[in-house]
Amino acid sequence: MKKTLIASLLSLGFVLSAQAKDIVDTAISAGSFKTLTTALTAAGLVDTLKGKGPFTVFAPTDEAFAKIPKADLDALLKDKAKLTAVLTYHVVSGKVMAADVKAGNVKTVQGSELTVTTMNGVKVNNANVVKTDIVADNGVIHVIDTVVMPK
Repeated sequence: MKKTLIASLLSLGFVLSAQAKDIVDTAISAGSFKTLTTALTAAGLVDTLKGKGPFTVFAPTDEAFAKIPKADLDALLKDKAKLTAVLTYHVVSGKVMAADVKAGNVKTVQGSELTVTTMNGVKVNNANVVKTDIVADNGVIHVIDTVVMPK
């Protein structure tokens, strides 16, 4: 009886830990995207990125956001329209894994294009891709070291 109970609990624990998370929950649990998740909340984009997708998100780390002067970042966080444009510029429709990345321009959810280069590592505009293929149940996150701004 005890072995069956323990086996049941272990299998239940495995099922719970294996349960997939959406893009937002994945970013939150990573711990290095606090500013991004704050910005997503301020822009009202949390529900969108918790949606069906699939999405490919080029996610700036907290260190990437720290490169923006504090006064400029504070102003951006208060300007919902501009913040939404900046954040959706980091999102591409579809699930693009690192192995599928090709150099060229890719259209963002914001409507403008990002330039992807693959010489000497992958770059998105002026941002280096520092970690790839963080899989969520509604897409994938690629970590970048700089916030990219639409023109």
